[in-house]
Amino acid sequence: MAGKLFVRERRKVEKGEKKPRFRIVGVSGSNLKIYVTHIRKKEVDQLAKSAGAEVVYIKAEKKAKSK
Repeated sequence: MAGKLFVRERRKVEKGEKKPRFRIVGVSGSNLKIYVTHIRKKEVDQLAKSAGAEVVYIKAEKKAKSK
């Protein structure tokens, strides 16, 4: 059975920032341990390929700014 990696974009990332943009929220059906809090998309793809897992990108809601 292939596992799944649940990933979402970080909330406090500015466009053009040189920091990792994604955060792994959860792992299902795989014996995989992840020791980082933030990760780049290329790294997520490499982990998924190596572990035989599928990547599921979670859409975060955009909150409207109140005046």
